[in-house]
Amino acid sequence: MNYLTIENVSKSFGENILFENLSFHIEQGQKVAFVARNGTGKSTLLKIIIGEEAPEGEHPKLQLYKGLKLGYLDQSPKLDGNLSVIETILDTDNPALNAVRNYELCMLQPDQPEALQAALEKMDELKAWDYDAQIKQILSKLNIANLEQQISTLSGGQQKRVALARILIDEPDFLIMDEPTNHLDLEMIEWLEKYLDKSKLTLLMVTHDRYFLERVCNTIIELDEGKLYRYRGNYSHFLIKKQERREHQVREVTRARSLMRGELDWMRKQPKARGTKGKARIDAFYNLESKANKNIKDERLQMEIKTTRMGSKILELHNVSKGYDDLKLIEKFDYKFKKSDKVGIVGKNGAGKSTLLNLFLQLEKPDGGKVVKGETVQFGYYSQDGIQLNEQKRIIDVVRDIAEYIPLEGKGRNLTATMLLEHFLFPKEQHYTFVHKLSGGERRRLYLLTILMKNPNFLILDEPTNDLDILTLNVLEEFLIDFKGCLVIVSHDRYFMDKLVEHVFAFEGDGLIRDFPGNYSDYRDRKEAEELNAPKPEKQKKKVEAPKPAEEGERRISREERKALNKLEGQIKKLESQKTDLNAKFSDPNLDPNDIPALAKELDDIKKQIDIKEEEWMEMAEELES
Repeated sequence: MNYLTIENVSKSFGENILFENLSFHIEQGQKVAFVARNGTGKSTLLKIIIGEEAPEGEHPKLQLYKGLKLGYLDQSPKLDGNLSVIETILDTDNPALNAVRNYELCMLQPDQPEALQAALEKMDELKAWDYDAQIKQILSKLNIANLEQQISTLSGGQQKRVALARILIDEPDFLIMDEPTNHLDLEMIEWLEKYLDKSKLTLLMVTHDRYFLERVCNTIIELDEGKLYRYRGNYSHFLIKKQERREHQVREVTRARSLMRGELDWMRKQPKARGTKGKARIDAFYNLESKANKNIKDERLQMEIKTTRMGSKILELHNVSKGYDDLKLIEKFDYKFKKSDKVGIVGKNGAGKSTLLNLFLQLEKPDGGKVVKGETVQFGYYSQDGIQLNEQKRIIDVVRDIAEYIPLEGKGRNLTATMLLEHFLFPKEQHYTFVHKLSGGERRRLYLLTILMKNPNFLILDEPTNDLDILTLNVLEEFLIDFKGCLVIVSHDRYFMDKLVEHVFAFEGDGLIRDFPGNYSDYRDRKEAEELNAPKPEKQKKKVEAPKPAEEGERRISREERKALNKLEGQIKKLESQKTDLNAKFSDPNLDPNDIPALAKELDDIKKQIDIKEEEWMEMAEELES
């Protein structure tokens, strides 16, 4: 069943043609990634699909399956600032979700017992308690805690998480997402990855997260030089097939150039072809010329930048501590940077990663200990908040204002501003474009070049991959692999981190920063192994006796296991009875309003206990069935 059909869709802004005559379809159950360079119209295409932009072209067709429930996550969601978080998240036509919304709002107003009782009854009537549990899980995973907070007081990243929660809770049939992993920390991304992988929904997304592409998507559609290419498979399959396609193109161009030499001699004789064969040969010549002139230059360029000399003392942290009020971020951290160190910094949002960078740069002072910077260190700092470009300047002038060239290894060798722009995928014809005409990803790429053009010997990159396309990321990675100075990266892009960093500073809570030798995936594997082998609490140490196998190899439930299951069932039944009694108290006309907050809290605690016990029962039942 086709959920989406697109035929002959084009889009341009003035003289800038984004794409022409695109045609493709998406079937039910497919999880599709749309891959293209920045500035080629990925986000615009998504907006055309959802109806925010009008398609262009001769007889364009855009058809969604009738009755389809569509969900859309914008790269920068526009939420109503006057609403609270809970009002925004549960703004839906779904009756069960509306019941949950009303219930949660009533829980925030315990001085209205009649409204709360009516909400409880509606929840029971619509069997909405499962929705309530699911909502709480999604909110917990996305670190959305204060449901009363007004949207206007949230940061851009917080609003993105609220918008993502709303989309997931609403459970659309077809979900369209524009850079869903931006503003999520690594744990959130890994949870979302698993959530979407297990989900049966149909998905179309734009993302630069290559592990996300690898583990979630089963189809990749690439827009390259105005043509669409469709790949059935994940990111690894896409890379293999793309390389095969590129090699085929190189062979085609090489063959066309060889044939051109003979045909060019014939054309130079100015044949007065009047017959059909002559005209056909002339037409064939121009087709051949088009193929032969195709640019097949490899966009990767090996560069050995000659960085500024770095002394023996680089950057040292001695017993450094930092916190705010009662929040302890960094506690007695020691590290001495060595030449060519490549470090990744990981941790939850708010753990203190940006604070640590500010200590490196001496933009903040530690509460205890000291930070010592070597005299020869020249920082290059890429920050999400630091993008300030003159909108009325041309691209080439923005870079040349900093430097005309970067010195390369080898006597007299330089990398000019023009060469660097081309290397980072700004073609010559774009060099004199004004900054205000650039897309968001192109602006970030240009800002990155202004940092690199200063030729620092200590690079600090804070979320450098946001809004960059995959091709740009590959170029940046190759550049950083060749970089001879120190490199510190804060990024939620696991692929990027794994390719570049050699050890990790991991924020593990309560001020502890762990220096782990290896990349992010190595660290993650070690953490999972440590958690698996960690001693369990005393109450979990008692294990049910392993059942004896049946004669034909079938699993048989032992008496002890059955007793454990029965015990859980009894506990669940008792909790359900307590829940019923509490609900009845809310109907008592003599109920003292002052008692309502305590009763509401008790009811919420009991529901949580029921959820925990039911999960324990299900896990045990599944284990016994396996």
